[in-house]
Amino acid sequence: MRLTRFTDVALRVLMRLAVTEEGEAPATKEVAAAMRVPYSHAAKIVARLQHLGLVEARRGRGGGLSLTGAGRSASVGGLVRELEGPGDVVECEGSTPCPLRSDCLLRGALRRAQEAFYVSLDPLTVTDLVASPTGPLLIGIGSHPDGS
Repeated sequence: MRLTRFTDVALRVLMRLAVTEEGEAPATKEVAAAMRVPYSHAAKIVARLQHLGLVEARRGRGGGLSLTGAGRSASVGGLVRELEGPGDVVECEGSTPCPLRSDCLLRGALRRAQEAFYVSLDPLTVTDLVASPTGPLLIGIGSHPDGS
């Protein structure tokens, strides 16, 4: 299974915000630079994470991004399910439908494998993802606007 770039970056944004110090609230632009993604892509991700109640975004002087309690304790499997959306690993109903789609055993096997992938991520939280050595590395990355 391969995650979309959106989901990959969203998880990394959450991880970066999970290691911010008390009172620190980086701007979307700073997080985008630290994660080495375009600002416009990061802004869409932050908006989605805010809509899900995982990130709080404040505008203006003294504003910035912070991870909510729900964001810290969110299940990685649940996040990936939500961000990836419904759908199968393979496209059986596309513009050229597969001739096997009505009686295909592969489709069911891939669906079970996809769910097993999610289940393996369910026990992990965003907080778990920033345990050492990852957390200290993220702090170092976030301390320089150019991502170095």
